[in-house]
Amino acid sequence: MISSVTRPASLPRAALVVGNWPTTSQTFVMRHASKLFDGRTCVVANTTRAPVPSAPPVFDRSAYRRGPFEAVACMAPMARNRLIVGTGHIPTGSERRAIADFLRDQGVTVILSEFGTKAIILADIAAEMGLPCYTYFRGSDASKELALPRRRRSYAYVIPKLTGVIAVSRFLLDNLAARGISHPNAHVIPSGVDVRRFEPGAKRPGSFLAVGRMVEKKAPDLTLRAFAKATRDRPEAHLRMIGDGPLLARTRDLASELGIAGKVVFEGAQAHDTVREALATTEVFLQHSITAGDGNAEGLPTAIQEALAAGCVVISTRHAGIPEAVDPGVTGWLSAERDLAGFTDLIREARHADLATMSQAARNVALERFDNTMLLHRLETVLTQDGSGAPR
Repeated sequence: MISSVTRPASLPRAALVVGNWPTTSQTFVMRHASKLFDGRTCVVANTTRAPVPSAPPVFDRSAYRRGPFEAVACMAPMARNRLIVGTGHIPTGSERRAIADFLRDQGVTVILSEFGTKAIILADIAAEMGLPCYTYFRGSDASKELALPRRRRSYAYVIPKLTGVIAVSRFLLDNLAARGISHPNAHVIPSGVDVRRFEPGAKRPGSFLAVGRMVEKKAPDLTLRAFAKATRDRPEAHLRMIGDGPLLARTRDLASELGIAGKVVFEGAQAHDTVREALATTEVFLQHSITAGDGNAEGLPTAIQEALAAGCVVISTRHAGIPEAVDPGVTGWLSAERDLAGFTDLIREARHADLATMSQAARNVALERFDNTMLLHRLETVLTQDGSGAPR
């Protein structure tokens, strides 16, 4: 049995549970590691990849070595866990004790799994140590993963053990509830954006931008087809597409087939600062998000939050948490998923809209709803309250 810990009231410290560490593209996780509780954090990771930052402290599960006899002895409980709760990744034996020692040595007062799929890793250890344990849901973990019977078994096992759950959009909580997965202490806290870095600049007339992985749920082909049709009589219109992925080559070929190769620039994956600079000077941000064939869906795309902060008018779809961010006719417009004609019409409508007024409204929405400093404070409040909302 793992002993409990005494938690100091004044200095909360969070253990973040992740798959890979570090993953710089997961800006929300990196921000939590450096900013949550003024950086009083540590990390429990399934694997690490070089270079590993010197801070925060990390327990790397992939580096933990059992003795040969224990490795054989642990095979049975791992197999039982795979059968009953859908995963063999729950720590057992001496690794379980080593993680508990790490949490105790770090003075951890609360555990936050950054993704729903990782919540099961420390839930039992947290219960035995008397530590509150929460998980975030961000997108595929509350959409695509729900199609897997083993994942539903895992969630059914772990959710009742948690102190609370947090999702980046109401849509994700509703999607979980539709599968019978819910928690009485649930909160919606978007990842947010640094509104002090993402600011509007001088907008270039006729500028359009799309940012995101070139994958099915981003539907870059529909974005491109709609842009081609809507701007056929607008020689000044131009589109930048930032992002890499399996559909990049096909989308680039499609631009040539549509005869708009001269109006579209494919920039591949770019640094975050490059994205920020592109958003600052862009009038209209395009993102035709859809539910992929395997059920994969967005949570609330960070790129849309960043676009609003940069004063971009957003044209997107009524998909997942996007309607929770974009106010039709005020900060942008939304079409149905896969509605090529409707999406095209919205791009045409932007030509005749008061984009300057909408740009300011977009900026205001970002300041009011998606300031990541405000949202970090909200998260800290949740993590330091008990299930009733009283301070812990």
